[in-house]
Amino acid sequence: MNWIALTDSDQLDEIREQSKHRPVVIFKHSTRCSISTMAKNRLEREKPVDNVSFYYLDLLRYRPISNKVAEEFHVHHESPQVLLIKNGECTYEETHNGINMQEIAAQAL
Repeated sequence: MNWIALTDSDQLDEIREQSKHRPVVIFKHSTRCSISTMAKNRLEREKPVDNVSFYYLDLLRYRPISNKVAEEFHVHHESPQVLLIKNGECTYEETHNGINMQEIAAQAL
């Protein structure tokens, strides 16, 4: 898995623009949460979906960006959380044990 670190709120504009050409996943991860670690490990064990960019957000370190993600994409903040962004909008979101690569792949089509 080649994560792209989400460390600056300006990247959200880039993500929104990029999603008009290819789906983008944002994985919001709490480094203190065992469920979040399990979800991250589960994603990393699977083959990433082709033609999808995967962004990683350490929400403890970058909580203001996490809040902005929730606001801009109209989702309730959760951790761990996966958002699929297509055509500038969040078209799918999942949390906790529901996070898996197969569902991301199905939703990215």
